[in-house]
Amino acid sequence: MFRHTCKLLIPLLAALLLPVAASATSATAPDRTTAALQQAVNGHWRSDANRARDQYRHPLETLQFFGIKPDMTVIELAPGGGWYTEILAPFLHAHGHLVEAAPPSAAKFTAKLKADPAVYGHITKIIPFAPPDQVKLGADHSADMVLTFRNTHDWLNHSPATLDAVFKAAFNVLRHGGVFGVTEHRAKPFADSVESAGALHRLPEDYLIALALKTGFRVGGVSQINANPNDPEDINVHRLPPDLSGPDNEHAQMKAIGESDRMTLKFVKP
Repeated sequence: MFRHTCKLLIPLLAALLLPVAASATSATAPDRTTAALQQAVNGHWRSDANRARDQYRHPLETLQFFGIKPDMTVIELAPGGGWYTEILAPFLHAHGHLVEAAPPSAAKFTAKLKADPAVYGHITKIIPFAPPDQVKLGADHSADMVLTFRNTHDWLNHSPATLDAVFKAAFNVLRHGGVFGVTEHRAKPFADSVESAGALHRLPEDYLIALALKTGFRVGGVSQINANPNDPEDINVHRLPPDLSGPDNEHAQMKAIGESDRMTLKFVKP
């Protein structure tokens, strides 16, 4: 900032005031974003069961890592029960746009949105998304961010071409500089991707990074926000909380592990 001031040779008074003003702006804008995100995370509309997952999913830190801002156009892929939608919708409603890319069969999800218009009434639209048949996410270069949470293994389970198509759709809809944020259950490094996706519902981190690079993204960051060193990475994630799908006598052990070890990847469209 001081180099910029000297280069422009602005008057001394401005040279003294500009850094102060810029510092104040840079300090307050992130603070306002953090406060707005925290308010959404703390929302009274979120159930106790969903709040209990925060300790494993770290929504505030995850969305901060992706670089979300309240004036962005954000597309959430395959929102499931809407765990993240509960946070994204109120955060973006005043200045941004939230687009939900959901399968046409997601009646429970759409009913949830209709049941609470105060929270979800500002969602820009719901678009049909059912890879590989329906993957178009909107006009090219129309979104600032695309997010997917624990979904990529499902698309690979359909076929590698299906997962490729999802990455390409995300790339196409993003503006230059836009972010594709991915969290996924982590398999052991260099594990067979198809096998681990099918049997364990996990993917190796290197596989997704390689796919993103092949698609045209660059890696904007890799975070351990959602890592869990207690997870052995060789069990089906549905045996772990919150599903606990295994036999009753292993539930205590699975609860002690916590939710799955997860990668958190930020891909940027050049």
